[in-house]
Amino acid sequence: MGVHFFTGFPGFITRQLIRELFRKHKTQEVIVAVLPGELLKANAERQRILKEFPAGVLHIIEGDITLPNLGFDDQVLQEITPQIEVIWHLAAIYDLAVPRDIAWKVNVHGTAMVNDFVRTLPNIKRYMYFSTAYVAGTREGVLREEELIRPSAFKNYYEETKYEAELRVEDLKAKVPVTIIRPGIVRGHSETGETIKFDGPYFFLNMVDRLKCLPFIPYVGQSKSTINVVPIDYVMDAVTFLFDEPSAVGRTLHLTDPNPHPVQEVYRTMVKLLTNHYPKGRLPLTLAKKSLQVPFVRKKLRVEQETLDYLTWNAEFDTTEAVGILQKGGITCPDFIQTMPKMIEFYNAHKEDESFQIQIK
Repeated sequence: MGVHFFTGFPGFITRQLIRELFRKHKTQEVIVAVLPGELLKANAERQRILKEFPAGVLHIIEGDITLPNLGFDDQVLQEITPQIEVIWHLAAIYDLAVPRDIAWKVNVHGTAMVNDFVRTLPNIKRYMYFSTAYVAGTREGVLREEELIRPSAFKNYYEETKYEAELRVEDLKAKVPVTIIRPGIVRGHSETGETIKFDGPYFFLNMVDRLKCLPFIPYVGQSKSTINVVPIDYVMDAVTFLFDEPSAVGRTLHLTDPNPHPVQEVYRTMVKLLTNHYPKGRLPLTLAKKSLQVPFVRKKLRVEQETLDYLTWNAEFDTTEAVGILQKGGITCPDFIQTMPKMIEFYNAHKEDESFQIQIK
């Protein structure tokens, strides 16, 4: 029941993770590093969490992962470093449209600074690093968990910088008990639909919602690819089991759907649930890409143009290691199509709320 330290608060995954650890009595005390500009939001979230879990202790320390010692002064360091037993590094820029220099500063340099901090912790029992399954870039075919191979190209700077960051964490495995987590595209809760922002698969919901006044909605492109989307509750159940599971030490694990659905089937179900009609006809992918190059169209449809790159990507994430370890905890991934009604219910209830929408540039 040691102290857990987090980056990435008050982000969605981090705050859900803290709740889950408190709920499962995995820890009673948490320290979070928070950027100065996020302190107001972080304090409000801290109050909400402690209202739900009055026995929990949650310390907020102002810091910045891009600075040496994460921007903490010597007194703070002396106080916290002996206490920390588990460190969770989730802070990153997840935006597919992010410029390279910003992504590099946070995702790569920030991770190097966190790694340096981890090296100073005398009582560290586990370093949980959140990477992404998309470090594979444009590699296709079966992608294995133990592989970290530089692809010939990346689809965006998010992928490239997360690959570079994972390389640096991989180097720590010989010195520290590390588990690298590679989630697929994370969506809201499979049972409640709850999420805090509409990105990833929600861009398609935005597009369909904006086009539903048309006589019919076409398929976009012709794809035989699958799309790998996992609900937040699967990620939470998995990582709160893995952080103190001995067989996960030194492993890199795909938290992806072992049974992903084809893109066409997912899109068809989305259109049916949102409009009560199945899609008809087909919009060529080249035309869809050209349309989304126009800022007005992107903003009107609320879709990032980088989203389309994932529609025709033929890759399959092998999950042998993750599934094998998670079986011990009886943890399996809920089916995307079966749980999609809840996702759409939540989307419909909140789609007009601007705080859920991503600002499309």
